[in-house]
Amino acid sequence: MKKIYIYLVLFLPIWVTAQTTVTLKSAIDTTLRKSFDIQIAGNNFEASKINNSLGVAGALPAVSASVSDNQSITNVHQELNTGTKINKPGSSGNTMNSSVTASMVLFNGFKIMATKGRLEHLQQQSELQLNIQIQNSIATVMAKYYDIVRQQEYLKIIQSSLDVSQKKLDIINERRNVGMANDADYLQAQIDVNTAQQNLKNQELVVEQTKTDLLQIMSQKQFYSFVINDSIVVDKSIQLNTVTSYLSKNPQYLSAEQQTRINEQVVKEVTALRYPSLKLNTGYNVNRVQSSAGLTLLNQNYGPTAGVSLQIPIYNGNAYKIQKETAEFNVENARLQQESLLNTLTSDAVKTYQSYSTNLQQLDSQRNTIELSGKLIKVVLQRFQVNQATILDVKAAQVSYENTGYQLINLNYAAKIAEIELKRLTYQLGN
Repeated sequence: MKKIYIYLVLFLPIWVTAQTTVTLKSAIDTTLRKSFDIQIAGNNFEASKINNSLGVAGALPAVSASVSDNQSITNVHQELNTGTKINKPGSSGNTMNSSVTASMVLFNGFKIMATKGRLEHLQQQSELQLNIQIQNSIATVMAKYYDIVRQQEYLKIIQSSLDVSQKKLDIINERRNVGMANDADYLQAQIDVNTAQQNLKNQELVVEQTKTDLLQIMSQKQFYSFVINDSIVVDKSIQLNTVTSYLSKNPQYLSAEQQTRINEQVVKEVTALRYPSLKLNTGYNVNRVQSSAGLTLLNQNYGPTAGVSLQIPIYNGNAYKIQKETAEFNVENARLQQESLLNTLTSDAVKTYQSYSTNLQQLDSQRNTIELSGKLIKVVLQRFQVNQATILDVKAAQVSYENTGYQLINLNYAAKIAEIELKRLTYQLGN
């Protein structure tokens, strides 16, 4: 036991000081590097960049090669007009065909241009979605980071309450030593200390679990112990008109706008199906037929080919017309969804700002209240020490202090969350 104690004394301080300190900046930087969601959105963006090409749109020539070689065994029986008869069972034959062909679309109702435009808008949309994911990830990290700060502030309130309970128990013990305290007060004071200690342990668990949540958001594969030394400071300079005027530039809104453009290009693609299609074809063919019996023992031909093909759609059950009308409805729906999104973003911004400004207005008053609650506890303890207040008076002062403390912390945290959301809407997080 003595050796264990010596090890604890020597190495525990080192372990404590070696704990990693996480700041908001380091948490955001780690998330931007390692977030699975950001990596997925980034891969989608890179895929859309690769897909945005003339080849995928159909503007480049298509070249293909084919080779076939077939061996056969047949029974040959022929009678020629010269009177010659040929009978040869088990005759072998070989047929070989090979070709290299190339084709290029000369005109297809501007479908290639429409497809290329759709691919361009898809790339822009995926880039916007990557930016949205980055902002969302930063907002999530900030909310969880300040949640840890909030839980640590709760811990301080509980620790203060425990100190008061312990002070109350010490006073009662002093009275018992001189025969001036009853057992009921002593038992109640001891219960209050035990309860506060249990609350402290429970809150420490909440803090550690919230830290684990932050590591998970940061996409850390190994969970480790760390400390956060920070406080919640709210930016009070945000104005509602600044937020609402920016919403038309919000990446979510711009992404919805890109979806409208994509659907418009789909309409053009479907419309092009009703136009004639002209294609240039060229190639080089080699055909060789060899037989061990029959009139023709070897037939071989090869050479280039070139030509154009014209395809004119005449009637297909009005399928193209129906597809076009459906695509036009999709365009209208995309526009309506874009307008609805702007309306939702504006409503969310107004409600969030209302919460933000209301919480800020209450903070100063609540800080004054917590200060008065702290003074009240000191006064009641002094009165309790000289037997001018009861244990119930001390308990009531403790409850008042705890409630006002929790309210102050919650107001500050709520204002900070509202600030984060308003900055997310205006694309200011991480700047």
